[in-house]
Formats: sequence, structure tokens, C-alpha cells
Amino acid sequence: MEQPKQEFRVRLPRGKEVLGILEQRLGANHMLVRCLDGKTRNCRVPGRLKRGLWLREGDVVIIEPWELQGDERGDVLFKYNPAQVEWLRHRGFLKTEINEF
Repeated sequence: MEQPKQEFRVRLPRGKEVLGILEQRLGANHMLVRCLDGKTRNCRVPGRLKRGLWLREGDVVIIEPWELQGDERGDVLFKYNPAQVEWLRHRGFLKTEINEF
């Protein structure tokens, strides 16, 4: 018996938001994120998301660059689960050779 394909919604970056891959945890909710626009930013998890967002190296996230230091700093807004990462790769949003999942 063939199972029906499960369709789900995947949050995509909008406005100034950028996709990125977490490279290194720096402690105290700070981390280095390699963004798909070619920049590496020092990002943080805002206080409202701190308890609900657990991050590790290799996670795919959405970040929002800061207005004043947009090339250097940003906030992590969302973390993708492995099924969503696969969907992003399949649709061409995530063009990397890294296969953590």
C-alpha cells in the first residue's frame, strides 16, 4: 500500500532575513553563522527565543542582520528540522555540500 506524500509548510526568509549554517558556538547564546550571502556573522539568540531554541553546529537557521552592523552581527530567528532542510535542498534554496542529516 502506497503512503500519500505528506506536505508541510516550510518557513522561508523574507525581507532582510538570510539562511545560514551554524559554524561554531561561542557561549552565552552567541554563535558564528556562515550565511548564504557569503558573510560570516556573529549572531545571538534573542531573549524571547532563548529557552525554546536549542542549537548545535551544522544547524540550518534563519538570521536577521542588524541594521547598524549588518555585515558583522545578527539575530537567530528560526531553526529548521531535518525534514525541512531536505525540502530546502530539494527545492534549491540551500546549495551546500554539507550533509549533517
